[in-house]
Formats: sequence, C-alpha cells, structure tokens
Amino acid sequence: MGKRIVLEHVAIDIESHRLVQQILQENPPLGELVEQSRDPAQFSRRMRAWVTEWLKDRPHARKFYRSAQPSRALLHTLTWPDYAAIRILDYLDHADTELPDPHHRGKYASSDPLRMLYLGAVHGTGGGMAPFFADMLQLFRQFNGTLKRELPTREKVEEWMAHHPSGLDPQVVKLRERNKERIIERLVDRMDSGKVRSRRYTFKSGMSRPAKIRQVQEWWNESRFHLSMAVRRPGTLNELLDHSLSPETMKILFDARAKKIPLFVNPYYLSLLNPREPDFARGSDLPIRDYVLYTRELVEEFGKISGWEKEDEVRRNEPNAAGWLLPSSHTLHRRYPDVAIMIPDTVGRACGGLCAPCQRLYDFQRGNLSFDLDDLEPGETWPRKLERLMEYFEEDTQLRDILITGGDALMSSNRSLARILSAVARMAARKQEANKLRPDGEKYAELQRVRLGTRLPAYLPYRVTPELVEVLVAFREKALRAGVKQFFIQTHFETAMEVTPEAQRAVSLLLSAGWMVTNQQVFTASASRRGHTARLRQALNEIGVLTYYTFSVKGFAENRGVFATNARAMQEQMEEKAVGMPPAALRDRLQQLPEHAQNLVEEMRRLRDEAGLPFLATDRNVLNLPGLGKSLTFRTIGITRDGRRVLEFDYDLTRAHSPMVELLPKVRLIESKSISEFLSQLTGMGEDRAEYETIWGYSLGATEPRMPVYDYPPFGFSTTARMTNIRLPRRKSRAGEQPRRG
Repeated sequence: MGKRIVLEHVAIDIESHRLVQQILQENPPLGELVEQSRDPAQFSRRMRAWVTEWLKDRPHARKFYRSAQPSRALLHTLTWPDYAAIRILDYLDHADTELPDPHHRGKYASSDPLRMLYLGAVHGTGGGMAPFFADMLQLFRQFNGTLKRELPTREKVEEWMAHHPSGLDPQVVKLRERNKERIIERLVDRMDSGKVRSRRYTFKSGMSRPAKIRQVQEWWNESRFHLSMAVRRPGTLNELLDHSLSPETMKILFDARAKKIPLFVNPYYLSLLNPREPDFARGSDLPIRDYVLYTRELVEEFGKISGWEKEDEVRRNEPNAAGWLLPSSHTLHRRYPDVAIMIPDTVGRACGGLCAPCQRLYDFQRGNLSFDLDDLEPGETWPRKLERLMEYFEEDTQLRDILITGGDALMSSNRSLARILSAVARMAARKQEANKLRPDGEKYAELQRVRLGTRLPAYLPYRVTPELVEVLVAFREKALRAGVKQFFIQTHFETAMEVTPEAQRAVSLLLSAGWMVTNQQVFTASASRRGHTARLRQALNEIGVLTYYTFSVKGFAENRGVFATNARAMQEQMEEKAVGMPPAALRDRLQQLPEHAQNLVEEMRRLRDEAGLPFLATDRNVLNLPGLGKSLTFRTIGITRDGRRVLEFDYDLTRAHSPMVELLPKVRLIESKSISEFLSQLTGMGEDRAEYETIWGYSLGATEPRMPVYDYPPFGFSTTARMTNIRLPRRKSRAGEQPRRG
C-alpha cells in the first residue's frame, strides 16, 4: 500500500500535463467521466460501464474479450477500435497488478493505468511519465477512431524494401572486396609482427609482401583460417575496422573484456562491416553491428543474467519445467512431445562468433559454452554418452524430430558430425524395426525429421565444403531407408546484407546434398525497420532458403538495447509480411518442397511467379516463452508508469505440447522499453516515425498457424497416445488464471 501512496503524491512533469490535457480535449466523453468521478475507483467503474456498453453491438469483440484462448480467426474479425476497447477492459481487469521487474533487479513494477490517468488529470500526480501518457493518448485515439489502420500496399512495402540492399548487389560486393583487401593487409602486418601466431598458417622464409598477400588470399577460402585469425580483443577489432569505432564503443568493449565476455569475430564476417558507408548503403550494416558490438546494458548485466528458458534448467532425476525427464543436464533440451534439441559434447558447443543478442548468453556466462575450441574436443566419454542419448530417443513414444545444434552443429568436424549422424541413423533403424512387433495403436513415433542448427552459412560460409556435402549425402541415404523423410539445415541470416556470394555458394552446396535450408531471424531493433525483414525474405528465397521463424528478442535488461517491442512484431506480421502470404491453392505444393531440395531455387521462383508474390512469407512471428514454447498469443494487460507494456502470453494452440502446459500459468512479461523509446531509437537510425504510427494499436496477438511445408508427414500407422520420459505434478487448474468479466 505504501508504494501506491508514494506514487499518488508524485507530481507529473510538464510534458505529461500537456499529454493529459490533449487526451481529455480529444475525448469529451472521457473528460466528463473524469469530472463526474469523486475518486479513481469510481472513475474505473464508470470507465468499465462505458466500454462495456460500447461493446454490446460488437459480438466478435465481446467474444474475444471473454475468451480465455481466442483463436487467430477471431482476432481477424476485430476492428481497430475493438482492439482498444479490449485493452481498456484488460487494464481494468488487471488493475493493482504488481510484478517483479527483471529489467530493474530487485524491484517491482505496478500497473494501474486508469488510476494513473485519473490522478494525472485531476491532481497532476500519480507518477505517470510522458511515455505512459503518450501510449494512453494513442489508446483513446484508437478507441475514438482517430488512429486508423490502413494496411500498406504491395508497392509501399516494396518501396520500404528498396531501402535495404542485399549482399549480392554489385555495389555491395565491390564494397566488401575493398574491406577484405584492407583486412588481409592488416592480417599480414600482424602475422609479420608476431601479434598473430599459428602453427598451421605461417609464411615461408623469404616471402615478399605481395606473395604473403596472395597466400592469405588463398587461406581466406578455408574456414580454419578464419577461426585461427578470429578477433578476440577490442583493439584488434578496431584496427581491422580501420580505427572507425568511437571512444564510447571502445570503452564498452574494454569493459566487456574486463568482465570476461568473450569476443570472437572471424575475418570474413568482419569484412561485412563498413568503416565508412557510402550513401547507397547508409545504415545497412546496423543489424550486423548489433551482433558484433556489445551494448552497455549487456556489459552491466553479464554475470547476473537469468536463464530465460526454464525448461533448460535440469536437475538429476527431476523433470524440467515442461515435465520431461532428460538423460543429461546440458546435452539434451526438450519442450514439446515430438522434438528434442541435442547439443553434442564436441566443438559443436562453440560458435563461429558470439552474437551479442544470443539466446544462450546465460550458457556463456556459466561456462557451458565458450570459444576455447581445443578444450571442446570430444572426451573419451562422449561416444558412450551419445549412445545413451540415442537410447533415450529410441525408447520414447513421441519423439520424431531431432535438432542437432549448439553452439553450432557445423562447428563439429566432418568426422565428429558423421559419427553423430551415424548414431542417429542406427537409432532410427532400430526404432523402425521394433515397431514391426507392436500392434497398431501402440506403435512408437518413428524418426521423421533431422535438423542441423547452424549460423555458419551466414557467419562463416567457407565451412560448407564438398567434403561436408559427402557426409550429409551419406547420412541422408541411410536415414531414408530408416524412415526419415525430412532433412533441414536450420540457419540464421539476420539481414539481406549477410546474403553474399559466399553464402549463396554455401547454401547451394547444402541444397545439392538434398537438405532443405530454412531460416530463423531475430527481430532486433535495427532488423525491425520497415521493409528490412521483407527484403531478407526475398533475398533468402532467391538463393533457395525458406523462412521459418521470426523471433522477438528474448531476455531481460541485457538485451534492452536491441529489443524491438512485440507490438512492432505484430505490426510487421499484419502489414508487411501479408504481401508475401502464399495463397491456399499453393500450400500443397509448398508442402512438397522438402522432396525437391536440389531444385529449390527454381521451385521457389516458380511458386512466387505463379502467385505474383515478392517473397514467400512462410515464417511465423513468435517469442520463445519459458515453459510455454514459441508463441505470439498475447494480450496487453497493463502498462508501467514509464510506458513499458505488460503482456500476458498463452501457449500456441496450433501444435502439440507437453500436458504440463495445462498446469503452467500464463507468462507475464514487462517489456524492456516503451513504444515511445523504441520509436525514438528508430528515428536515430534514420527512420521516418510517421511510417510506424499504427504500432500503438497492436496490443493483441494470436500465433500464426505453421505453414504446411513444416508439418510432419503422416505415419502409415496409428501411434500410441502414451507418453514416456515425463513426470507431471498432480493435475490442478492453471495457476494465475483470471476469469473474464462480461
């Protein structure tokens, strides 16, 4: 109670006063309610009566508001004012909400928006800040019909896309060649001076400088060279970027080094950064910089970062947060009945570089992941452990999809990767054979899909070689005989500027092995600029990559600098992505794409041409939620005094989950920045704020259905419904549920 009294007496500032008066002037009925109410409680009751009465003639909005799990189809029936009415009622339903605020460690954030609005209007107090009142102004503009949603045309989206060049554009290719030449010159200097030592990469005695440069140009095509020469120190990074980093950036990098945050950037990826950008590419490398350069927030939080995915916290003989029993505390991760993620005890636990917004920074912090490549070579116990993991798969009734990742699956040597894949093929064959003895309805799910998670096609494309292709082809032939039907390379391109000639060659080799390549992008602030993700989809389609997920940034204060609000993710999904949505008539053909990996470039071009689409929007916008999995089913139930929205997420109703999901509470998250701050950040990147005006209205979400191309093929038999390797607490109603008030 004391916290509320303190806020009740906190005066609002001049800008907040101006915004409050603007809200009242633009909404006379609201002003009357304020004048007629003797206190915040009465004002809230009258607000509820006003909005409830307004909803009487809007059955779809009433149904959505009252539904505990509204569908996406129902979401599409809502008008723009409906969104606002539902949000006002959700604010009232969740008044007095207080949540731990992980962005401000040890503190709680309160949300009582209508109370703050009343106190600000009547007494000039309540503690509300300008970003809060700016959000409330737009809420009532949406409710009264002033803020309208006009979906952009295809021509408008393509205009936005044209602002974002691709790494295949001839001008960009020339720019990167100059960067490469500069970096090679500096590497020769460092090798000559002894600052860089490598037993494998040394110059012969008496070589001239031109000969040394030619030698490094040859080595440049070897992935080992780039790992040997990877930048690990801030000073080296600045030197190879032609001393273009600001003193402020260098201070952050040196502070990061002092806190033991690893720095690891290979020369190829560094060549994608432009020390001085020409006009045609202004700001084009911002998403790449966000992956290489650390933010002040990350440095301050490192050492205190909390694990985001609670199901990854495993104790011996205890189920994880999703209810699954696992044979290893850090080698196997599991959330869904049909999928398991395997992180081998090999160099595959390392990466080709550290991505600053990485979802596994927590693992770097606690030492599970690192760049000490020699220390990550498989130990003597790994072969036995690998067989134990395969036994787990073989004996599980529901698993049919293995994602081998890390770290990075392709950081493993060809030999290590072949050993892992051979074990998978043998396990799949044994599971298939054992099923012959089981009656229909009691058969186990057999392995249908194998995926390799890797960022190397974007980060270090030279790793993809004909020798790797041989490993992938050999496994595919064995696995096909064991019933596996889908083979995916699941990669991560963040921007069209990473789609280079080298990356195109790497993807082409992977496709030639009969493996389909899919992409997962992280929706960072710089990647969320209008047209950026649409341009990435287009560039990927052109080289044979199908988009799979667009992830909202997860984490807390450590990722605040790169966070894009979930309202922006919904805006992009509804407004830009819609121009590439494949029509229903083509979706059966989309489903057949995994069978035609070798011809994927041509198949995708044909589909786009037939549908008249600039790209195939086959990805889903989601956030990875602790325990609940991937979802963008949410409601905005509150807003803090500084304008940060409070979201309540539910699980994705379109896919199979552990039964545990019914016992888990909905996930409530406080976003790390207000929409006002986010828009100011975009303005600082050269964006036109007016292009984003509808962002304020996106306060609801329902997860998109998965495209048929990502569905599992049907079994030719009935599988058991029985689940193994799971332990659930005694069933009870979902915690934290709030009844809807009608």
